[in-house]
Amino acid sequence: MTAMENTPHHMLQMVSILVLILCISSLASSASLKVGFYSSTCPSAEAIVRSTVNKAISDNPGIAAGLIRMHFHDCFVRGCDGSVLLASTSGNPVAERDNSINNPSLRGFEVIEDVKTQIEAACPQTVSCADILAFAARDSALKVGGINYDVPSGRRDGLVSIGDEVPQNLPGPTLSADELVTNFARKGLSGDEMVTLSGAHSIGVSHCSSFSKRLYTFSDTCTQDPSMDPSYAATLKTKCPAPPATTDPTVPLEPSTSIRLDNKYYEGLINHRGLLTSDQTLFTSQSTKEMVQSNAYNGASWAEKFAQAMVRMGSIEVLTGSDGEIRTHCSFVN
Repeated sequence: MTAMENTPHHMLQMVSILVLILCISSLASSASLKVGFYSSTCPSAEAIVRSTVNKAISDNPGIAAGLIRMHFHDCFVRGCDGSVLLASTSGNPVAERDNSINNPSLRGFEVIEDVKTQIEAACPQTVSCADILAFAARDSALKVGGINYDVPSGRRDGLVSIGDEVPQNLPGPTLSADELVTNFARKGLSGDEMVTLSGAHSIGVSHCSSFSKRLYTFSDTCTQDPSMDPSYAATLKTKCPAPPATTDPTVPLEPSTSIRLDNKYYEGLINHRGLLTSDQTLFTSQSTKEMVQSNAYNGASWAEKFAQAMVRMGSIEVLTGSDGEIRTHCSFVN
């Protein structure tokens, strides 16, 4: 067979390979993360994160919710690249962490910096801040919920953090179930994963301003949201001032086990005690109601799904290989 006869076959082969590469490329970033990424380059990395996180949570249990939420807020804006950790600078006056959605409510930055300092001493310029945050979220879930899972790692740190991108990407507290499904779908997560990850609201607190409309100015016909248990609303009114409020106190997102990551959050929704609109809508909406009921009735199954969903969330739009950098300090680019 001559070279001329070979050409169409070779071209077809090249086209097939190119198509295959294009199909695989969308999965390549998450596929290139791997469990034990630092096993030879920094074998103590995960142990340092765990011991530091455990101590921080022992000193202040609310840090667990802060670190899990910070990982979520990181991954939903520019992917899991540690951009939420970058401080504002004169050239970038409002980084992600200083957008009003994140400041002052995000907590745990000092824990990540403490971990980073220790890891830099042990293995300089090796472990990314994005990976440290992913490990810290897992260790928080383990410490306060007994939920353990392997974290694939190998993320690199991003170089950009823009405050205005936060409201464009993060789901707000007043979204409906359908809007939440759409928001999570944009990040490659399913409706069931959205409902599962919402269970993180079994720990942590919310500012009154995120839900006070449900108590005082719900609609033209109802001052109080009729989907909220009246006795729960009455309790919240003793803690959250009516408008115009001059203070903005915090209350637990799930008061019955506020420092334990468990499925009580879903029981609360069934009992009409969801704090945020975006919580209660998961039970009032037909598209997600059965998911809430399933999680409420089977805590072990929910915990397993939560672990899997955290791994999936931790793979959103990650930087790997030679993209980004390994920051020396998590608050600033190198």
